[in-house]
Amino acid sequence: MVDMKEDFFKDLQEIYQIIKNNQKEISSYYDILSENPDLKKKRFINEFLKELELEIDKENQMAVVSRLVSLRDDTLTQSLQKANFNEEEIIKKKEQAYLWVAKFHLKVHQNLVNEIEKKELLSPFYRTIFRGVHEVGVTFSLWQSSWTAQIINGVNRELYRDFNGDEEKIFQMLNEKELHDIGHDGGKGDRSYSVLVKQEDGSFKSLPYSTAFENEVKESVKALKNFKNTLSKLEDKIFNQKEEHLGYLQAIIEALSEQDTSKLIPKWADVDRKWMKITVPLQIGHPLEYYEDHYKKAVALEWDLRIINPQSHSGDVKESVKSMYKEIFEQINSDKHRKIYERSLANTDRVQLYLGRPALYYGAEFCGLFSAQVVPNDEVVTKEEGKKIFAFADNVLESSRAKPFMKIQKEIFSEEFLNKNREVLFNKPNIWHDVYNISTIGHEYGHILWLDEDTETIMNKNGNFKNIEEFKATTGGLVAFFLKEKENLKYQILSDVVKRAIGLIAWRETGEVEPYYCEGLIHLSGLFESRVLKFKNRLEIDMSEDAYERIKAWYLQTYKELALHYLNKKDASEFLYKYTKKDGKYFMPIDDGVKYFVNYYWNLHKDMGQIVDENGEKESWLESMV
Repeated sequence: MVDMKEDFFKDLQEIYQIIKNNQKEISSYYDILSENPDLKKKRFINEFLKELELEIDKENQMAVVSRLVSLRDDTLTQSLQKANFNEEEIIKKKEQAYLWVAKFHLKVHQNLVNEIEKKELLSPFYRTIFRGVHEVGVTFSLWQSSWTAQIINGVNRELYRDFNGDEEKIFQMLNEKELHDIGHDGGKGDRSYSVLVKQEDGSFKSLPYSTAFENEVKESVKALKNFKNTLSKLEDKIFNQKEEHLGYLQAIIEALSEQDTSKLIPKWADVDRKWMKITVPLQIGHPLEYYEDHYKKAVALEWDLRIINPQSHSGDVKESVKSMYKEIFEQINSDKHRKIYERSLANTDRVQLYLGRPALYYGAEFCGLFSAQVVPNDEVVTKEEGKKIFAFADNVLESSRAKPFMKIQKEIFSEEFLNKNREVLFNKPNIWHDVYNISTIGHEYGHILWLDEDTETIMNKNGNFKNIEEFKATTGGLVAFFLKEKENLKYQILSDVVKRAIGLIAWRETGEVEPYYCEGLIHLSGLFESRVLKFKNRLEIDMSEDAYERIKAWYLQTYKELALHYLNKKDASEFLYKYTKKDGKYFMPIDDGVKYFVNYYWNLHKDMGQIVDENGEKESWLESMV
C-alpha cells in the first residue's frame, strides 16, 4: 500500500506538471501582442476577430486573448460595445465566443485525459475519474448555452424590463409568489435548482432543471450513469474511497433528475454530504455557486476536477483567523449570540483545505475560473460536515506573470508603486504566497464566520447579501493579519488592498461579479476616508506607516460593526447603503469624492483598459525572475 501511494503521488506530480505546461501554453497567447508574435497563434486570434466582425487591432486582440486565457468576458463585452453592436448582437457574439472558448479548452482537456491513459498514470480507478469527469463535462458545456439563454439573457432581462429596473420590487414579487425553491425548514431556500418560466397570463412558475432543460439533463445523467458504471467495476486500492465516489455520483444523478421543486435543495444537500466524505487529492467539483443569477439564485453549471499539489502549504492562516474571530467576538460583547459564534468556530475547525489547481473545467467555468472557493454554501450541510476550501495559488501566480503590462496601470499608479509590486510578483515568490494566503485563503475562511443556518435567507430579502458578503470575507482575512502582523508584509498587504479595490471598478457592468464590484466600492470608501487615497488630477497613494495605521483602524471598526450586523441578521442592504446605492443600473459610492474617482477610473478603463504598455519592460522583469 505504501509503494502504491508513493507511485500515485509521483504520477500526480507528473500530471500537475503537464497541467502547468498546458496553462503556460494557453497563457502564451498573450505573446501575440509582443514584437515577435507566434504567427500561427496570431492568425488564430485574428480569424476569430473576423468572425465577430471586430476590427483587427491590438485592443481587440487583447480582448479576445483575455477571453481565451482568463475566460472572463468583460473585456470582450467592452470591445463589442465600442464597436456599436446593439444588446441583442452582443448577446449573440458573446455566445459565439463561449462556443469558441469551449471548443479550444475541451480539446486541451481531451488531450490531457488521453496522455494520462497513454502513460498509464495513477491507477485504473483514478484514470477513470479523469475520463468520466471529462465526458460529463462535455454535456455540461453544451448545456451552458441553454442555461445562459433561458436565465441570464431570457427571464432575467424580462423581469428587469417588466419592473423598470427596480430590483427590490423583483425580489418582493419572488417572495410574495413563493417562487424560490423550498429550503430545509420548509421556508424560502437561499438558492435554487430551478428556472422561472413566464406563463400565458403573465405570471411566472418555477420549473426544475430536469423539466426546463429536459434534453440537456438527460445527456448529463446518461454520462454520469456511464461514469458510475465504469467506476463500479474498478477498485480504489490507493485511498479506499470507491463507495464514497459511487454514492456521490448516484446522488448527483438523483438530484439532477428530481422533478419536484420542493425536494431540490434537500436532494442537492445530499450531494454535498456525500461529497464532503471524499477526501482524496483529486476532487470533483459540482454545481455549487450562484453568483450569475441575481434574482432566483439559480445554481450555475460548474463541473470540474481539481488536483492537489502535495508540496503546497498555507502557513498559519486558519489559526490566525480563529484567533481573530475569538478576539473580535469578545470585543463586540454579544454573548447572546454565542451559539452562532460557536457554530462558525466549529465549522472553521472542520475545514478541509486543498491547495492546487483546476485540472479539468467545464460549463459555467468557461466563463471564469475562481482563484479560491469555500463550499458547500448549504449551511445545514456545513453544520453536519464542515466545508472544503480550494485555493489555486499556482494558477494565479502564473497568470499574473503571463499578463502583459497595461497602459492603465501606468496612468493610475506611480512607477515606484508598480515596481515594488512587480519585484514581489517576479522575484519574491515567498512573499507573494504569504500575501495570497492572507488575502485569498484568509478571504475563504472569512466567509465561514458569523453565520447561522438561516443568516443568508434572512439577510437577503432585498437581494444584497452577496453584495456585502465578499467584503466581509476579505476583511476577515485582513483583520486576522492586523491582529497578528508580520512587519515585512505590512506594505504589501496595504498595496494589495489598494490594487484590489481599484481593479474591481472594472467589473462595474459585469453582472455576475456584482458582489466583488460592491466589495471594491466599500474598500474604496475606507481608503478615501482614511486618506490612504486622494484624488484631484491624479491618484495619490499614501503608503506611510501613519496611513497604514489609519486604514487598519478603519477596518477594525468596520469589521466589528459588520459582525454585529450578521449576528443580528439585519438586512444586508442596511450595511451596503452606508457606502453605495444604485445609481441607475449600477451601484455607485455615496461619497462624492469616491464617486468622482470611480467614474474617472471607469471612463479610463473603457478608453484604455485593453491597451498594452509597450514600454513597460515586461521582458526585463521576466529575465530577472527567480
